[in-house]
Amino acid sequence: MRLVPFWFIVITVLWTGFFVLEGFDFGVGMLHNEVGRDEAGRRAAINTIGPLWDGNEVWLIVAGAAMFAAFPGWYATMFSGFYLALVLLLASLMIRGVAFEYRGKRDAVRWRHTWDVLLAVGSLLAPLLIGVALGDLLHGLPINSKQEYTGSFFDLLQPYALLTGVTLVLICLLYGAAFLALKTTDEMHERSRKMARRVAPLTGAAVVAFVIWTHVTASSRFFLNPIELLAVLAALAAVWLVYEDRDGFAFAATSVTMASCILSIFVDLYPNVMVSSTSAAYSLTVHNTASGAYSLKVMAVVVILFLPFVLAYQTWTYYVFRRRVSRRDFVPSPPPGEEAQPAKGAQPAKGVQPGGEVTRPQSG
Repeated sequence: MRLVPFWFIVITVLWTGFFVLEGFDFGVGMLHNEVGRDEAGRRAAINTIGPLWDGNEVWLIVAGAAMFAAFPGWYATMFSGFYLALVLLLASLMIRGVAFEYRGKRDAVRWRHTWDVLLAVGSLLAPLLIGVALGDLLHGLPINSKQEYTGSFFDLLQPYALLTGVTLVLICLLYGAAFLALKTTDEMHERSRKMARRVAPLTGAAVVAFVIWTHVTASSRFFLNPIELLAVLAALAAVWLVYEDRDGFAFAATSVTMASCILSIFVDLYPNVMVSSTSAAYSLTVHNTASGAYSLKVMAVVVILFLPFVLAYQTWTYYVFRRRVSRRDFVPSPPPGEEAQPAKGAQPAKGVQPGGEVTRPQSG
């Protein structure tokens, strides 16, 4: 049974890793219209996460699978109680994924605009719904002695859970703006910085409110624990760094803010996995929902062997696709033979060969 806390830590790491890696993807999805402005700009914004987003989303699948394998009682109660919310989450993730693939299938303004809107909506709903679900785990839900959820969909929409969802959305917005400031050039780079400055104060205030409410909900102590304090300090640092135009440090501080907020939920939750508002005796814990010792042992071996390979692969992917993306890379070239012809008797401009095509500089 010593593997029970180990598996709770693994699931905490998986959920934290998902939000740290996918959080800026959600932010870019919400902001790509504002930062891009035109078709070339929107394509550039989407391409900053093009090679990354689907790999980052795998962490969500693995986190759900780990809950199912290690704590089947937790998985059963949570997924049955959150059934409608999970359907909405799956719909938002599917719409978001399809938008990435389908927006470029037709060269029509309305077609692309529709998919751009769906991409932004899906990128907003996903962190909002997951945040509400994580907040519900800690704040408490009506659960009876048989570990069955006895509430309705609207019981999930309690104030603390909604604040958790809104806080994660705001962190994702700031995270996405900081990422775009790192990955884009010229006017898109400046618009990303401006967007980060607009979002930063709201994000900082939301994180402080979330941490205080989390602490009051889960602890009787006056002082914040180290993870909660780190979340507040990282959020304030991110706000300051955004206004100082320190793009790299602002992105790092926002990632620490995201990680600390997710960790604070799970740290304050342990040893519970779902708090019962009906009676504290009915709360689900790591011990009354865990799988057998043999199952936990086999899965622990698999995780220890394969997780380093996954981390190494994702690190390599980020290294390969590290360069900045420019809007100019996506401005279509004029068709051959349609370049403007010089006036009669005029000399060819620099970079133009007589009777030939314009020689274009290679983009970085």
